[in-house]
Amino acid sequence: MWKFHDLPYARPDVEAYKAEYLRRLEELAAAPTYAEQRAALLALDEFDTKFSTPARLASIRYDINTADEFYGEEKKFWNGVFPSMIPLDRKYMETLVGLRFRDEFVAEFGDKMFRSAEARLKLADDRLAAAQVEQSNLVMEYSRLVAGCSVEFGGKSCNFYGLLKQMQNPDRAVRKAAFEAWAGMYESISDKLDEIYDKLVALRVGMAETIGFGSFTEMAYLQRGRFDYDAEDAARFRAAVVKYIVPAAAKSFAAQKERLGLDKLHYYDEPLFFADGNPAPSGSREEMVRLAGEMYRELSPETGEFFDFMTAHDLFDLETRPGKRMGGYCSSISEYKAPFIFSNFNGTSADVDVLTHEAGHAFQGYLSMRIMPLSALAHANMEINEVHSMSMEHFAYPWMEKFFGDGADDYRLCHLSDALRTIPYLVAVDEFQHRVFARPGMSREERYAIWHEIEQIYLPWRDYDGNEFLGKGGFWMQKQHIFMYPFYYIEYALAQLGAFEFFIKAEEDRAAAWADYLALCRAGGSVGYKALLKIGGLHDPFEEETVRTVTEKVSAKIDAMMA
Repeated sequence: MWKFHDLPYARPDVEAYKAEYLRRLEELAAAPTYAEQRAALLALDEFDTKFSTPARLASIRYDINTADEFYGEEKKFWNGVFPSMIPLDRKYMETLVGLRFRDEFVAEFGDKMFRSAEARLKLADDRLAAAQVEQSNLVMEYSRLVAGCSVEFGGKSCNFYGLLKQMQNPDRAVRKAAFEAWAGMYESISDKLDEIYDKLVALRVGMAETIGFGSFTEMAYLQRGRFDYDAEDAARFRAAVVKYIVPAAAKSFAAQKERLGLDKLHYYDEPLFFADGNPAPSGSREEMVRLAGEMYRELSPETGEFFDFMTAHDLFDLETRPGKRMGGYCSSISEYKAPFIFSNFNGTSADVDVLTHEAGHAFQGYLSMRIMPLSALAHANMEINEVHSMSMEHFAYPWMEKFFGDGADDYRLCHLSDALRTIPYLVAVDEFQHRVFARPGMSREERYAIWHEIEQIYLPWRDYDGNEFLGKGGFWMQKQHIFMYPFYYIEYALAQLGAFEFFIKAEEDRAAAWADYLALCRAGGSVGYKALLKIGGLHDPFEEETVRTVTEKVSAKIDAMMA
């Protein structure tokens, strides 16, 4: 049986691939019947999937060890390959939108792939190739810089994740010292991070101007496949968050301050929910994965089959190590119909969240890759992707005793409270990016000032206890999405509303909630965002009433759990 680390890697013959791809495109366009055209499209999709598999392997293996020179060079190689594919990509999309049997394809597969192709045609321009390579290399530089940071703390070398664990220490002096060390690491590289972001902003604005967009914001929305909402909708959603969720979060933090017996809640106090310490899972990485396997086999036949597949093929890299890229994600190796979970365990409850959140992504991919005949239809848009993951966190609540023992109730309270309290930060990051690209020529100091201003709106409880760097607005640069995935962050806030709806529904009728969730996962990306919401039985989060109702129900549940 194959394991992830045994999967073969080799650079493909790019020119041979391009020639064969063009031949297959001609075959697709010329097919005289729908059956032949359909077969040609599926064969082309399979051919392309096999070509892109080495790129995915190189990316994951580089993230596992950013000091690996071989995969570092391979990542750079692929950074150059994909922009060179712009002409080929454009030719594919032109062929797709012009298919003679398009109506028959829409009847069978829906119109989403055609809408996406028409959008991508607006973005596929040879003039962007050099800038795209530079952008990819700058993102690599950012990842390597942050992954390489460490500091001596408590007699051990700690990276950012190690310090975050210490910021949950019941000893306030330790929390504060860890916070100062954490902030100090960011401040020590802030000049370099500012320089990288300066270049990224200029590159992204330049790319938008080159192909005729009025702003990079407009271009980014199209890149993200946001067909069902625009920047004005996002602004209204943020306003609803300020109106309903910010007060609920402020109330939660005020209660936490009282619970901890503090006169003032500082930033380094926010992660500590209980004075005697937050619930933390026990056991090694192997034990955690074993318990997760038990949980998923009990949750449903589908999740049991999925998780057994993940463990059999070793499709995880969970431990934090020096040189490993920060963060966590779920990727997919489509040729093998295999999701892959990447994370940085740090000994806190966040480790369990990884085994539910990223597993939610992986579960959806596992299902839809086996259902959807075209790879593009297996992968949903970002807003729905995060519903899959966040909802799985809540569906897993009944099994938390496996990980936390007697602390399971405390974990559920912490988790539900944090899920609500995090939403204002999520939309703060979104507003920051909108404002940066509304005035892309602003200075570094102005960016810091804007973040500081935004914190007063969305995070009015935030206090950095005199730390000058964060106090002036330096906190924005700890969010890797701003550097790596521009405008990708509001999706988490939108999705959390949907995840809360599944949680509320499951409290009333777990079987019905799970059936809706399965239907949503199986649908993949076959239809658009609003249509997927309907498949899952979810309300539109851009409606103020949805935000109000969900916030009230979740807040009431939190109050009941604390009683």
